[in-house]
Amino acid sequence: MEARTEKKKPCGTICLKYLLFLFNILFWLAGGTVLAVGVWTLMEKSDYISLLNSGFYSASAYILIFAGLIVIVTGIIGCCATLREIKSLLIVYLVLLLCIFLLEITAGVLAYINYQQLDEELRLNLTKNMQQKYKQLGEESVTDAVDKLHQEFKCCGSNSSSDWRDSVWIQAENKRLVPDSCCKTPTDFCGLRDHPSNIYKVEGGCIMKLEEFILSQLYILGAVGIGIAFLQLVGMMFTCCLYRNLKE
Repeated sequence: MEARTEKKKPCGTICLKYLLFLFNILFWLAGGTVLAVGVWTLMEKSDYISLLNSGFYSASAYILIFAGLIVIVTGIIGCCATLREIKSLLIVYLVLLLCIFLLEITAGVLAYINYQQLDEELRLNLTKNMQQKYKQLGEESVTDAVDKLHQEFKCCGSNSSSDWRDSVWIQAENKRLVPDSCCKTPTDFCGLRDHPSNIYKVEGGCIMKLEEFILSQLYILGAVGIGIAFLQLVGMMFTCCLYRNLKE
């Protein structure tokens, strides 16, 4: 009976060891995904930062990149601790998992709070930036962001295409009714005609579509965060069990 009991312990330890190793591979992949989403957000959607008066959008991208790197490093530490069966490194790994878990909860609460502020800021400043900064000297980033916004989200103006009537550039230009980027098929001076067949007039303004985009991004990040948090709980459980078995 004693011999059988002694054989069962190593078997259980080996199973836990490889389960934790598998978890770390999944955790490492999750970290890579978060890192990739952060880089994509910063590279592809950074144009819209100039339309906002806060650094929340860019800060969230940098936080994702930082979080992804931490998760990857933690996964590597977990793999080393598991394969080499180093108890002290397992404790470090467990503490790191717990810290990331707590940071995720904090980041989730802050993201929800900041989204409310970002939404209000977007409504207050998008119209103002479009009307006062579009095609103005030194405001090239705003001009590019507005043009990209019109084409990517198939919209025109902040609330509607009529917002452009009060634009500094439109009033000075005295030709176009809307920017050429409002056209369904953008060409030079196509903004001279604002008929719904020519521009995105009935599709609505850009505020609502940009809000929907930001909200969808938050939903995706929330889903990824919940998935990683679940993996962390499983990982912490496996780590505690492996540590106890190795101690015995």
